[in-house]
Amino acid sequence: MKQPIFNRRGFLQQSTLATVATLAGTSIIFADKIPPHYRPLAFDYDPLKGKSPEMTVLGDKPWNVEPPVHLLDDAVTPVSKMFIRNNGLIPTDPINPATWTLTINGESVKSAKTYTLNDLKKRFKPYTYQLVLECGGNGRAGYQPQTSGNPWEQGAVSCAEWTGVRLKDILADVGIKDDAVYIGYYGKDPHLSQDPTKVAISRGVPMKKALEEETLIAWAVNGQDIPLEHGYPLRLVVGGWPASTSGKWLHTIAVRNKIHDGAKMEGHSYQVPIRPVEPGEKVAETPQNFRIIESMPVKSLVTYPKTGAMVDIKKPLAIRGHAWAGDRSVAEVHTSIDYGATWQKSKLSPPKNRLAWQQWSAELAFPQPGYYEVWVRATDDKGVTQPMVIPQWNPGGYLNNACHRIAVKAVV
Repeated sequence: MKQPIFNRRGFLQQSTLATVATLAGTSIIFADKIPPHYRPLAFDYDPLKGKSPEMTVLGDKPWNVEPPVHLLDDAVTPVSKMFIRNNGLIPTDPINPATWTLTINGESVKSAKTYTLNDLKKRFKPYTYQLVLECGGNGRAGYQPQTSGNPWEQGAVSCAEWTGVRLKDILADVGIKDDAVYIGYYGKDPHLSQDPTKVAISRGVPMKKALEEETLIAWAVNGQDIPLEHGYPLRLVVGGWPASTSGKWLHTIAVRNKIHDGAKMEGHSYQVPIRPVEPGEKVAETPQNFRIIESMPVKSLVTYPKTGAMVDIKKPLAIRGHAWAGDRSVAEVHTSIDYGATWQKSKLSPPKNRLAWQQWSAELAFPQPGYYEVWVRATDDKGVTQPMVIPQWNPGGYLNNACHRIAVKAVV
């Protein structure tokens, strides 16, 4: 059997193992011509197919891929430019949406129930929302000393349009007890070891977040079936919180009477110290020392022009980008061309819906030819503003929301 070929950056060049077929209108993903004794790995499926060639691969086991910031210029992020963040392997067992089920169970449900995908579509009202999903470690590359985890730059964020049913409507149908505290998800992604007894990731959110209007059990993104690498055929989508709470390949949600204790809910995974720590400090990984990351902090990006642009000094430079603030909305966006000495207020559009990002734009004039940095800084509706420098260091390299900047050269 021909083996996959990678170059030194880990891009998949060739594979004969992944095939997609359509049978009677139903998509079934299966492995083609695989000997019975062979257990395929995640890289036998090419998650880069259909992605922009400018994407950066941080790893292929698991797959972690990000776009450069200028690819995020769209108001609604296309699938071709969406980042990929996995903790386990991409499922390789056959996936038939006609037989896929979602089970709601746990200590705090009145009676466990199982729904087919067709049940969800027929029994509950569908909703569509634009929702920001951002990796908790987005911007990790900026921390010094370097921390564990993928060295994300600033591209591990998206705001796509998700369609599905509200989790709150499903939970109302099941019935939850008064002692419900948290929900935890379970997906079909195999553990990196391929040990069937181990779970790659199983995270969750408190009931208040689970019951929000915009928390979806989704089967479509941007009007199409969710691609395999993004959780086909069903995923949880929790806008405004770390994207790790939006479980892919979803088959079970447990309603818990305590904080969920699944994989990646322990140690410092998706957690930050409760006190300021010295860069590089070893912090004992106990619940007394860490808090779980919930709403993501206020942040903004310059998505146009691309860093390194040459601009005509005789013309104003039109710039634009996005801003978001976790559970909050963005109140103001400012730009600076003098390293934060002065700031100019930008035009800011309202979000399409709650938990969507907001587009901002501005026109800049440069006083003389030369090199400039354009900085952007957002302020949320509670008055919290992005820091101009890298924020407090933490062992996981989470929550870097320092001002984004691009370099431009004004020329005659």
